[in-house]
This record gives sequence, structure tokens and C-alpha cells, in this order.
Amino acid sequence: MFKRHKSLASDRKREIFSRGVTRSMLKNELRNFHCLSQLVLSAGPLKSAPVVKHSKTAHFEIEILDAQTRKQICIVDKVVQTSTIHDVKQKFHKACPKWYPSRVGLQLERGGPFLKDYITIQSIAASSIVTLYFTDLGQQVSWTTVFLAEYTGPLIIYLLFYLRIPYIYDMKESSRRFCHPVVHLACFCHCIHYIRYLLETLFVHKVSAGHTPLKNLIKGCAFYWGFTSWIAYYINHPQYTPPSFGNRQVTVSAINFLICEAGNHFINVILAHPNHTGINACFPSPNYNPFTWMFFLVSCPNYTYEIGTWISFTVMTQTLPVGIFTLLMSIQMSLWAQKKHKIYLKKFNSYVHRKSAMIPFIL
Repeated sequence: MFKRHKSLASDRKREIFSRGVTRSMLKNELRNFHCLSQLVLSAGPLKSAPVVKHSKTAHFEIEILDAQTRKQICIVDKVVQTSTIHDVKQKFHKACPKWYPSRVGLQLERGGPFLKDYITIQSIAASSIVTLYFTDLGQQVSWTTVFLAEYTGPLIIYLLFYLRIPYIYDMKESSRRFCHPVVHLACFCHCIHYIRYLLETLFVHKVSAGHTPLKNLIKGCAFYWGFTSWIAYYINHPQYTPPSFGNRQVTVSAINFLICEAGNHFINVILAHPNHTGINACFPSPNYNPFTWMFFLVSCPNYTYEIGTWISFTVMTQTLPVGIFTLLMSIQMSLWAQKKHKIYLKKFNSYVHRKSAMIPFIL
């Protein structure tokens, strides 16, 4: 009997103990939940993880064919949308080292115009595969080299004739003859003209970074150097006769020569100004300098002053070779002026529709 009561008492103690443990566990869980909720509320709203976007850059495949035989030369792959024709030429040069970029001419169609270096592949691509036709442009030289060669030659050649070096003129006759003052003045004016050309080529003109075939350099040098030799030979000849109207003719033409030289320089400075080139181009306008007021009358005053320079030199020296050179230069510059005038009419019709191309009220 005593044992039975003892067992009952122990069962009750176990039940009471288990209930106490359960209650303490519930309290601990409530405390943990409360702490966790406070932590979540203090952390703020949950932010979703950023989605990583994988940009898909489109690549083009450039197939380059020979323009004459239509045979495949190479394939330039992995060309991005922003790549230009210049970039394609660089990669083509790596694949075919014998053709450097300036020698490569690329066309969309056989016989079509050559693509400019700044054109992007995206602007000409109809699909992911672009076919271009290759033409070998031959040996190329930069435009700066062309201009420096064309203008340096006349400067040196004229001085050689002016100094009357041996084997050009008869030495005995050269020593006897007295040089007329116009001979010295002509040499001075001629040197000023070509020195201005050289300095403007180096420091004023924004010469294109492009190239031109070597044959154009040869033709330009042959023209300028050949005419300079002919002109210098006559003016510096021991038997040269001065102008018919004497010092008055020489003085007036020399003053006009210097005025045209100054006008040409100031016009070239305006044309080289950054505000008159590029996408936001505007028609060159005159400023406070009186030499620039020629823009009120003509579209290409630089050609106007250039022709005025050579007409003045013709009158000052009164020689046939200078006259022929002036005539040929006038014809060529009139063609250039008319071409530029048409471009100006398309872009700036309101500015140039009442102007002449080169000669006020005439041409």
C-alpha cells in the first residue's frame, strides 16, 4: 500500500516537472520570436537582388572580295557595330600586311564610290555578313607631304635662277648685265608667296589626314616646278627687259600684289576657324578685318585674292610665262570655286544666293 502511494506521488512530480519544462520552452521560443521580429523591423524592407543583365553585342563578319576577280581575299570577323571603315582597314592590314590602310579602297558595289574612313559598319550593314570590294589604290602619300613638296620646289628653284648659278646663263653676259630693280622685287614677291604657302600648310590649314596616290604628287610637282623654272628663267635672264611703263607700273602692281597676299592669308585664317567646320558648320562671315569683307561679294574670296596676286605679278614682270601660268591657274580656280559655290548653295542658300562664286558680279 505504501509502495503504491509512493509511485503515485512520483508520477505526479514527473507530470508537474514536464509541465514546467514545457512552459519554459514556450517562453524561450516567444522571446526568440520577439527578438527576431525586432531585428527584421529594424532592417527595413527587403530588397530584391539586382538582376545582372548580360548585354548582347552584335558582331559583324566582313567578307572582302577582289573588285576585279570577285575572289575572296579574307574575312574580318568580330567587328562591332561602332567600328568604322578605318578599323576594318586596320584589321585587313593585319591579315594582309602588304596592303597598308591608306592603300586600301573599299566599296559596297563594284565600281561604286570608295567608303570614307569615318563611316560606321552599322550604317551600311543589311545583315550580320557584310561584303566589301577591295581595290588597291597604289602607293599613297599624305596631303601635307604633297603641299610641302609642291611649294618648297618653286621657292628653291626660283632662288637658283635669281642667283644665276653657272651653266644656266652665260657667265660673261651675266657679269656684264645690270639687274633691273624689278628683278629683285619679283624675287622678293615670289619668295613671300611660297613662304606664306608653306607656313599656312604647317600652322593654319587643317589639312585632311587622308592620303592621295603618288601620281598626284608627281603631277603637282611637275606643274609647279616646271612653270617656276620657265618663269624664273625669263625674269632673271641677263637680257630681261623691264616693264613698258616703268616704275609706276611696277609700284602699283607690287602694292596690289601685297594687298592680295594679305587678303588671302586672312581669308585662310577665317576658313580654318573651328566654328566654320564640322557638324554645326556655318557659312564663313566677315569680321572687323577689311580684307575679310570680300565675303559680302563672293563665296570663295581666297581664290579671288589668289588670282589677283598672279595678275599683279604678271603686270609687274610683264613676261609671257607668268601670263600663261596665271591663265591656267584662273581656269582651275574658277572650277574649284564653282564647285564650292554649289555646295554652299545647298547648305547655306540664304547666305550665298546673291553672291558670286569667285569674281564679284561676274563669276
